[in-house]
Amino acid sequence: MRLSGFFSYMVSVQPPDCKPFLPARGKILTDRGACTGGGNMLHYGKLWLPWEVRSVQLSQFAAGLSPVPAIILSVALMLFSGFLITRLTKLLRLPNVTAYILAGILIGPYVLDLVPQSIIDGTDFLSDIALAFIAFSTGEFFKLSTLKKNGLAVVWVTILEAVLASALVFILTFFILRLDLAFSIVLAALASATAPASTMMTIRQTGAKGDFVDTLLQVVALDDVVGLVLYSVAISVALASAAGGSGFSLRTLAEPVLLNLLVLALGGIFGLFMKLLMPQKRSTDNKLIISIALLFTFCGACTLLDVSPLLGCMMMGTVYTNIAEDDKLFKQLNYFSPPILLLFFVRSGMSFRLDALFSAAGNLDGVPLLIIGVGYFFVRILGKYAGAWLGCRVVGKPPLVRNYLGLALIPQAGVAIGLAALGARTLGGVMGSDLQTVILASSVLYELIGPGCAKLALYLSKSYSTKLEDVAVVEEVTQTGERKSDVQLLIERIQKIQQELPAHESAMNEDEAAFTEAAEEQLVQTQAQRRFFYLRR
Repeated sequence: MRLSGFFSYMVSVQPPDCKPFLPARGKILTDRGACTGGGNMLHYGKLWLPWEVRSVQLSQFAAGLSPVPAIILSVALMLFSGFLITRLTKLLRLPNVTAYILAGILIGPYVLDLVPQSIIDGTDFLSDIALAFIAFSTGEFFKLSTLKKNGLAVVWVTILEAVLASALVFILTFFILRLDLAFSIVLAALASATAPASTMMTIRQTGAKGDFVDTLLQVVALDDVVGLVLYSVAISVALASAAGGSGFSLRTLAEPVLLNLLVLALGGIFGLFMKLLMPQKRSTDNKLIISIALLFTFCGACTLLDVSPLLGCMMMGTVYTNIAEDDKLFKQLNYFSPPILLLFFVRSGMSFRLDALFSAAGNLDGVPLLIIGVGYFFVRILGKYAGAWLGCRVVGKPPLVRNYLGLALIPQAGVAIGLAALGARTLGGVMGSDLQTVILASSVLYELIGPGCAKLALYLSKSYSTKLEDVAVVEEVTQTGERKSDVQLLIERIQKIQQELPAHESAMNEDEAAFTEAAEEQLVQTQAQRRFFYLRR
């Protein structure tokens, strides 16, 4: 039967080359499907809804294009969809990462199915590139002068809250739910990571300050570093446990660990090499080109060795920031990387398996994935809170910091999603895809409740207040002992607030300013070269 308005046909029997249709609710319909042939589109099945026919036609149209326009149009669609969804999430004061994941789910195979599966599979390299940028930027926080200034107190708090969250998740998955060791230990390692973006945004919005804020900023800066280390150890143990039927042996356990140590040393060498290739006279645009080329080269080398590039990229950033004393490169990379990170998170959303999440059967040892996800969501929050409380108690932090620091460590997004994508590829099969699904689903929930919990923690710790007398504290009596009038107190408080306001700066942030400065420097050099060649004529 011909469908009006479309070059498509409806038949009741499945032709040999047609595949079953995958609708938005995620359940494969074996009695309905579609394929192309002879320039026409063929649908089989008895009942088709209009949106289903339209979805299949869009996906088949994209799949029928030649590779070059299909890839370009898919990338453009990913960028546009990610941007458009951020317009909605900004109204709800949600982080951009949440918008990117939702955009990926929307254009992915379980809803609109606008991007062919071949392109989703072919962009798997985005996880390596995105994690290279993230890991390299975390190396900036390992400046030795800063670590000496802060002391070991913050390091102990970070280690305890990260490790305890991982330990509780491992107990839940391995000992209570009886899941596979490889899956349990990798998921537990991912529980340690925290997303600083939501917390930083809340601090800026409230104008909070004090010991609680200082401790919180230092902890979230080091938290992802601990997460990278724990993941590297966990994936080594997971690979060792999955190696053959003989189980653990000294060789299978030692080889991945030694390989990661080799990558760590190689990352340090790349950091030294980066410094040698970028002297002070090197232009800023060439510095950006060299740094990206070195990051890509290092990721490629690690891919050939079949090992994670995380620790090496982190060591590269650490070595460079300590010997170069140049933070402009990090700011330029931070301003350059958003489109790459957007593509990575949108692709992660397209890989999100709704059918596995809501399946009652359970692919992992008979345990439904929804049960694993819910358990992970709550147990990680418990571990973060208890670990932060214990760490603050050990180092002697005051009760206001000790009791509420864990509430501000709930958000989880960037690093955890990147590590989950890397872990999914390393573990492979159903185990890998289920690992990524759990992290993606929980990250969306964490990003929904994270800013509210962070704001509650800042308020309960008295880091900010809505009362004028708390915001600007002034002496209420004169030097002679007389009590000041309400008008005098109000004037003094307003004057104090004006004194504490930062000087007026440009509307652009530091990353944008560094990138703009590099572009302007390049423009000046180009104009000077043109004038030189013009005068030589």
